[in-house]
Formats: sequence, C-alpha cells, structure tokens
Amino acid sequence: MGRLDKKVALVTGASAGIGEATARALAAEGAQLLLVARRKDRLEALVRELPGARALVFDVRDDAEVQRHLGREPIDIAVVNAGLGLGMGPLDQGSTEDWSTMIDTNIKGLLHTLRAVTPGMRARGRGDVVLLGSVAGRQAYPNGNVYCATKFAVRGIYESLRVDFAGAGLRFCTVDPGMVETDFSRVRFHGDEERAKKVYAGVTPLTPEDIADAILYAVTRAPHVNIGEIVIWASAQASTTVVTRRT
Repeated sequence: MGRLDKKVALVTGASAGIGEATARALAAEGAQLLLVARRKDRLEALVRELPGARALVFDVRDDAEVQRHLGREPIDIAVVNAGLGLGMGPLDQGSTEDWSTMIDTNIKGLLHTLRAVTPGMRARGRGDVVLLGSVAGRQAYPNGNVYCATKFAVRGIYESLRVDFAGAGLRFCTVDPGMVETDFSRVRFHGDEERAKKVYAGVTPLTPEDIADAILYAVTRAPHVNIGEIVIWASAQASTTVVTRRT
C-alpha cells in the first residue's frame, strides 16, 4: 500500500524536468495521476510508463481549456508546476513577447489552474496544493527582472491562498528551488546549448528528483501538519548571485 493510494494527483508541466520527476514520485506512492503538458508525444510516453495515469494535453494559459479539462475532476493533490523563463537581460532591452509568455504562463496559468481545482477541494473540505516557486521569488538577481517578478507573484498568491482558505481544510505549500538542471536554461536562452551549459559549469546542481522528493514529503504529512514553505539550494549556491564553482 502506497501512502497516496486512492488519491488523485494533478501535475502541470509534467512532460519534463521537475514535473516529470514529481509524477514518477507520486505514482510510486500509489497516486492516480492527471498529467498536463503541451508536448503530446513526451506526455503520452510518460503516461505509458505509469499505470493508470491520464494525459491531458493543453496549455494552462488557455483558461477555457483548463476549466474544461479540470473543472470537474475530484483532485486531492495539485502540483502547479508549469512555468518557464525566457530571456535574460536589462529591462530596457527586454522582449515584450517573452514578458507576455512568462506572465501568462507563470502567473495567469497558475491562477487558471487554481481556479479550476480549488472549488472542489473547498467543497470536499480537503486537498493539497503545491506551487512551484523559485528562489528568484525571494531574491531578485541582475537581468532576471520579469521572470523574478513572476516568481514573486507566485509567493504572493501562496500567501493569499493561506488566508483566503483559512479553516477550509486545505493545505498549501510553496517549493522554491535554486539551481536545478533541467531544460529551464535551454528554454530561457531560446535553444542556445552552450549558454545553457555555462549556467551549471563547475557546480553540482539540484536534480528534478531532489525537488520531487520535497514535494512528496509535503503531501504525505499527517493531516494536522502543513509544510508551508520549502526553500532548496544546491550546496554550492549561497544566494541567487553567489555560486561557488570548481575550477
């Protein structure tokens, strides 16, 4: 018997990285998975590995699609993970298209998902919601501007959820990682592999499995325990701007 047997768990951004690792961790504890992502081929390949999992292919930026797919699902655990960074440079040189994509995904996509799943949780008087924040939502760093702003927003939404749902029986957690080696940097730099590799040069970064382990810990505590905030740094990372690299 797994610790999450008979629990329905939603993971957005499940086709790679932290989302994929989280799906595997929850499945190993018996959860019935609803996995959301835009990349159909990768999502369906993952679902084939995880018995009983369902693939839901849509973009969390589209509120109508989010409501259509999730509005009536009896979700016990929601891991709101879908997000991305795009570009890195001074604000006055930023791409407004990149800004819109980050804001629409990292903030509005998160809100769309919460609006779809929390009414049912409130009605049932129980539920776990885990938001994927970032240390970038606690410490801004040079040239991070709009991405950092979206992650500061995630932290603000987390704090609002705690007071808006006080007494409703739900638990809320924000998991805020530092450097995690995923596709994040490759996406941020628009496919520039060399630039992405430099982010992790000389460092042992966190892995997606490290973050999934923290998420699993949060959602498997006794009902009276709410793990509210988890901040995870790579050992070599002292802050968003101070990283000790091997030479």
